Formats: sequence, structure tokens, C-alpha cells
Amino acid sequence: MPKQKYILLIIFLIVAIVTLVVGYTFVQDKPAMEKIIEQVIPVDHSKEIKDVLTQFDSIYNAANDSSDAVGGAVVITYKGQIVFSKCFGVKTIGENNPVDENTLFRLASVSKTVTGVLAGILVNENVVGLDEKVADLIPGFRLKNDESTKNLTVRHLLSHSSGLEPHAFDMLVEDLVPLDLIISRLNEAEIAAPPGKVYGYQNVMFSLFDPVIQAKTHKTYQQVMKETVFEPFGMKNASLDFESFESSTNKALPHQQTEKSYKVLKLNNRYYSTAPAAGVNASISDMGQFLLAISGDDDDLFPTEARQITFNPQIETPLKRSYYRNWGALGTKHYALGWRIIKYKNHTIAQHSGYVSGYQAEIAVCPDYETGIAVLTNSPNNMFSTSVPAYLSLLIEKKHQQEQQAADTTLVNAQ
Repeated sequence: MPKQKYILLIIFLIVAIVTLVVGYTFVQDKPAMEKIIEQVIPVDHSKEIKDVLTQFDSIYNAANDSSDAVGGAVVITYKGQIVFSKCFGVKTIGENNPVDENTLFRLASVSKTVTGVLAGILVNENVVGLDEKVADLIPGFRLKNDESTKNLTVRHLLSHSSGLEPHAFDMLVEDLVPLDLIISRLNEAEIAAPPGKVYGYQNVMFSLFDPVIQAKTHKTYQQVMKETVFEPFGMKNASLDFESFESSTNKALPHQQTEKSYKVLKLNNRYYSTAPAAGVNASISDMGQFLLAISGDDDDLFPTEARQITFNPQIETPLKRSYYRNWGALGTKHYALGWRIIKYKNHTIAQHSGYVSGYQAEIAVCPDYETGIAVLTNSPNNMFSTSVPAYLSLLIEKKHQQEQQAADTTLVNAQ
């Protein structure tokens, strides 16, 4: 019996020691475990604006139905998350080839927003300076006026304030004349004002950022965009040339609206020579990643300083009221680096639209609410451009209601 007692005592002591060790380890590891759980199960911010997204979905569907659009896609980001993503229709009318999240569209002039972000990053990294003289960077560069030639800067290129008459030499772009040959003829373009004085929308002048970047980095524009934006942002389908778009097996073909429906158009390679202005190809999943990087607070991808450089208004844009007919009343309107900056319902919005034969794109970012929206289609129509202001209007109204309710609650508690 004494021997059995000793054995039981030893077993009891071993169990007690193991229990204490395990308990101590659990207590010590609890914060780490909680941290892991928090990382695995992030807060679902879509719940904060669920009613907004539901209303927007209804408006978006109605607009598409009423216009009989062939195909398209939309993505919305909010507080660092994709909270809404939807594809509809087909890539080619009459065929069973649904648009999906990786289907390529042409961004047209929304390409300028991607270029603007690239510029902000490169300026912040001291790769290029906004006030560097273009004539110092492009050999043989010359405008019709010696003073304009001397004073034109990178800032003027990216803010449409070069002083040349609007859309200078776009017809040469339409005729597929290479950019270097167009540059050699810039001394023929009419000058409306000194650089930096007036707004005049340009595709050619904006795209001089291509040879500027080549001069500064000794790499092609496509290489720099891929290394600085496409790959870090996770834009896996994005490209900057016609060949990549044409060879893709998952691309939306362009369509034109007719009296009865839409007809498919042949692919065209116009405006790829002005790639910074209108040459980006991207899917809606690419646009979601792009918006996540620029509308949140991820300083690793798009540092605060680069954001400020990109979105800082450079010149006032006295556009006709019809340009923003789907937005309603607006406050100030400016152009930054590749982005239009507008005051909408007392909030600053960075936005842009794009159109090239058979494709339409829209994008907007509201920094106040860390949100962004992008819409792509292969069947342009008047109803399509209502989507962006519709979402922002719903969101701003929702946020204003929440802010008012919070203020009322604070006042009641104070009394």
C-alpha cells in the first residue's frame, strides 16, 4: 500500500505541473492568438453602408436595363475593402461569353488617372521633378513660341496647362502617326497662352510624359508603369499596348449604339501611341486593386506625400455645365495631375471619365470617406455615366445623416 500511495502522489504531481505549464502558456499566448484572430477575421465595412450599396445596385441595374448595354462591370471600395463588385452582359453581342472580373476593357482617358498616380510616386521618389523643363529632357523639342519652349514644364504637361490650343494634333493620333513624329511637328501647333495660364485639354502634350520618363529612367514607359504601379498594386491583367489587348482571350469587344440595339465594331489601335493619356487596358479586378491603393491609407503602396502631389489642384477648369450634367450642382472645378478635382456636396472628389470608340470608363475617389468607384463598359451610352454620381450622392447623404445623428446624440447627452 505505501508503494501505491507514492505512485499516486507522483502521478498527481506530474498532472499538476503539466496543468500549470499549459495554463501559463495559454495566458501568455492569448494576446498573440487574439491578434491572429483579428487578422483572419477583419471588420466587414460593407455593413456600414449596406443600404447604400443595395440602392446603388438597383439604380445600376435599372440604368443597364434601360440602355440595353452589351456588357460592363463596376467595383466600389470602402475603407480599404472591396465592398461591391459586379459584372453583367457579354463581351460580344449575340454570343454566350459573359463578362467576368478579369475581362479586359480599354480605359481611354481614365488612363490619365493611372499616369497621374505614377507621376505622384515618381515625383515623391525624386525620379522626376514637376518643374523640370521639358526642353531639357526631350532632344530637339520645340514649340512655335520660344518662350513657351523655354518655360514648359512637366507640371504643365500633366495638368493640361501647356498653353497649346485644346486637342492639338489629336487628328494625327487618330491617323496612327507615331508620337515621336508628332513631337517633331509641335512647332506647328498654335499657342493660345503661356504655359501655366489656361486649361486646354491635351492628349499629345500629356503623353510627352512618356519620353520624359524614358529620359529620366532609361527604361520604357511601359516598364516603369509595370514596375511602379501595375505589379505593386496587384493589377494582374493591366497592360499599355494594343498587341496585349488584341491577343487576350478575355477581352470585351467594342460596340456602337444604333437605333435598335448595338453593333460590334472592329478593334482599333488608335491612341495607343499616346499611352499615358489613353493607352491603359484593364479589368474590373485591376480597377478594384487600383482603387484600394489610392483611396485608403496604405502608405506602402501610395505614400501620403505622393497622394498630395497627385491630387493637388493645378489649374481651374471652366468646363461647360453640360460636361457634368449627371452630377447636378458643383462647386469649384480644377485639374490636378491626370485627375479632375471637383467640389460635390461640400466634398472634394477626384474623378475622370474616358471614351474611345466602343468603350467608356468612369472613375472617382472621395478621400473624406475612403471610398472609390470605377465603371467599365464595351457599349457606351448616356445612362452609363450616371453611376458614379449616383453612388457618391447616396453615400454622402448616408454619411451626413449619420453625422447629424451623432451630433444630436452628443447634444442630448450634454444636456
